[in-house]
Amino acid sequence: MSRLRSAIFLVLLVLWTALLAPTIPYYRWRGEPARTRGFSRFWATGVLAILRFVGVAYRTQGEANRPATPALYVANHQSTFETIAIAVLVPDVAIVLKEELYRIPVFGWFLRHSPMIAIDRAGGGSAMKKMFREGREAAAEGRSLLIFPEGTRQKVDARGEFQRGVVLLYKALGLPVVPMVHNAGLFWLARSFQIRPGTITVSFLPPIPPGLPEAEFMERLHSGIYDERDRLVALERSSDKGARSAGGEA
Repeated sequence: MSRLRSAIFLVLLVLWTALLAPTIPYYRWRGEPARTRGFSRFWATGVLAILRFVGVAYRTQGEANRPATPALYVANHQSTFETIAIAVLVPDVAIVLKEELYRIPVFGWFLRHSPMIAIDRAGGGSAMKKMFREGREAAAEGRSLLIFPEGTRQKVDARGEFQRGVVLLYKALGLPVVPMVHNAGLFWLARSFQIRPGTITVSFLPPIPPGLPEAEFMERLHSGIYDERDRLVALERSSDKGARSAGGEA
C-alpha cells in the first residue's frame, strides 16, 4: 500500500508540474517577480492538495507567534515538504538556498525568478556578502526570509550543529527570528518520494528578538528548534503506537 501511495503521488506531482510548465514563457515575458511568486504558491497549493489525496495533511501551531512585519524564519530540514509548503505558509518568502536547486527543471526556473537567495557554497566571503545584500533587499521589499541552518536534510532524530550563516544573517538584518519546526520527515521521507499517511505538524515558536549576543542567540535557537522537534516526533510516534495497539486489540 505504501508503494502504491508513493507511486500515485509521484505520478500526480509530475503531471501537475508538467501541466504548468508551458506557462514559463508567459512569466518570463511579464518579468514580474510578484506574479511569479504568486504562481509558485498556486503550484505549491496543488502539491499540498495531491499530498492530501494520498493521505498526508498538515496543520500549524503557534500562528500568533508570527510577526506582521518581515522576519527571519529558521526551520529544521527533514524532507522536501517544507521547501514546497513554505510558499503557502509564508507567502512571498525569500529562501536562502543552494545554487544547485536552480538547475531543477521548472521548479528551479520559478525559484530563480521569484527571486530567492541562492548561495554558492564554495563562494566563501563573497557568497556571504551576496546573501546579506539580497537579504536586506528582500526585507526592504516587505518579504520575510527563510534559512535552513542544518544545511541539508537530516534524520528526524538527528541533532547537528547549525551553520554560521544563520547567526551572520541574524546580525546583518536585525530582524526577529521565528523558529519554524516540523515533523515532516515522518511522512515524506528525506531524499525520496516515499509517502506515509498522517498529519504533518508545523509549529511556529515565539520570536527571538534581534540584538542578542551570538552565544545566547544560538543557544536559544538550537535548543528551541530541537526540543520542539523532539516533542512533535515523540507525540506522533506515541499516537501511531497507540493506534496500532488499538487496532491489535480490535
